[in-house]
Amino acid sequence: MTLRTVVRSALTLGLFGLTAFAAQAQETIKVGVIAAFSGPFADYGKQMEGGIKAYMKQHGDTVAGKKIELVIKDTTGPSPEIAKRLAQELVVRDKVDILAGFGLTPEALAVAPIAEQAKKPMIVMNAATSIITTKSNYIARVSMTLPQISGPMATWAVKNNIKRVVTLVADYGPGIDAETAFKTNLLGGGGQVIESIRVPLRNPEFAPFVQRIKDAKPEAVFVFVPAGEQGVAFMKSYRERGLAEAGIRVIATGDLTDDHVLPAMGDATLGVITSFHYSAAHDSPENKTFLKNFAAANPNGGRPNFMAVAAYDGMHAIYEVARKLNGKIDGDRAMAVLKGMKIPSPRGPLTIDAQTRDAVQTVYIRKVEKVNGELYNVEFDKFENMKDTGK
Repeated sequence: MTLRTVVRSALTLGLFGLTAFAAQAQETIKVGVIAAFSGPFADYGKQMEGGIKAYMKQHGDTVAGKKIELVIKDTTGPSPEIAKRLAQELVVRDKVDILAGFGLTPEALAVAPIAEQAKKPMIVMNAATSIITTKSNYIARVSMTLPQISGPMATWAVKNNIKRVVTLVADYGPGIDAETAFKTNLLGGGGQVIESIRVPLRNPEFAPFVQRIKDAKPEAVFVFVPAGEQGVAFMKSYRERGLAEAGIRVIATGDLTDDHVLPAMGDATLGVITSFHYSAAHDSPENKTFLKNFAAANPNGGRPNFMAVAAYDGMHAIYEVARKLNGKIDGDRAMAVLKGMKIPSPRGPLTIDAQTRDAVQTVYIRKVEKVNGELYNVEFDKFENMKDTGK
């Protein structure tokens, strides 16, 4: 072969490779998932991934003729600096079409400017501080906000003669949102917050705080702590310090009796009243389908919780955007599709508010009861069409 032939062949092969790469890129919709998959909040990422897997098992991994490719990144959270760096890598190096995940508020807030600058749709699957959607025009949230959940708990409490309350919340954005909304509705109904306690986000030692609650002698304690191990730790201290015997009831957001950890929390949770947007015990065809597909896609995943449901619904939103845009993801057109989107969720009706890009949904009042020998959050009252009230 002459040198000219060799060069021509190499150029042809190179062009073919580039064409094949471009074709492959065009046939894929990349979703960058940012969450904690290790560290103290590892269950957040695992639950989200489980919900994503459940949706893709049910609906396949192709939409609008394109394959959905997940690029999963672990923040080890709560680590806003790591979340920001990972988002930059996903946008610049991995060329993702959509950002998703975000279990914790500090991480979502850190990534918001990147979504705004890159014009990448950002689907928030948990982080629940009210202000998040105001930080970028490209954020849509399919989970909830703490004001949306906490206000109804206070409204229910005063209607049921619970008026002297101590609040105990994690000392970061969602906890402060929860405390503010609860207090506003409680005071508005004629109730009284006799003490407000804030605990560290990382590894709080609940015993001294629980003793303060006991000494204050309220009718109830309102609790918000991040879902998972902290709920277990609080209920352990509540039991050991004899608050139940002292007649102090627990009312809380559903994070406290998180579906995923509730079976391990024991009978100390029986009777705990919570307000939340999802329970694994929710009786609907959509939830039965979700539970079936979650179990099939995650054989060792345990019981799914609200983060799994939000991730499942987040994938529904992503598939719907891809379908409406015929697989060509554009930030502004994607947001136009997301605004006002209605999703038949396992939790009940879900709408993405066209103005705020936040979830509008039913908030349920639940009580921990035994169903066929297992602990569940059993819904017995509800507040329909609840919007975020914290902005």
